Amino acid sequence: MKLSTKSTYGLRAMVNIAMANDKGAVSIKDISKRESISGVYLEQLLNKLRRKNLVKSVRGPSGGYMLSRSPRKITVADIVKTLEGSIIPVDCAGGREGYKSVCHNKKTCAAKTVWAKLAKSIEDCLESVTLKDLCGKK
Repeated sequence: MKLSTKSTYGLRAMVNIAMANDKGAVSIKDISKRESISGVYLEQLLNKLRRKNLVKSVRGPSGGYMLSRSPRKITVADIVKTLEGSIIPVDCAGGREGYKSVCHNKKTCAAKTVWAKLAKSIEDCLESVTLKDLCGKK
């Protein structure tokens, strides 16, 4: 399974915002410069994160983005699910919509057990790490 740049860049932006959480809003321009991410792309990612109430936008001369809640309460899973949609590695692991029409062996498939176990491991891992945890690593 390979995550897209949505997740990798989005997570980097969120860590950047979290690190400045006590100082006020962080501008897209500042995040873009520090993380070498296109401002236009960053704005798209932050808009998705804002719609899911992970960040809030602040207008004005010292405007930008701030976390909507404590860095302790935002997990990597929150960010990845918001930006990627599902984190399930294969359709049959989590019953994605449309699965019924794709798989004809769902009742007898031995591999489904492995995919479900992998999906659970990924979910557990991403749920176990918060932005607060990552702020101490930078």
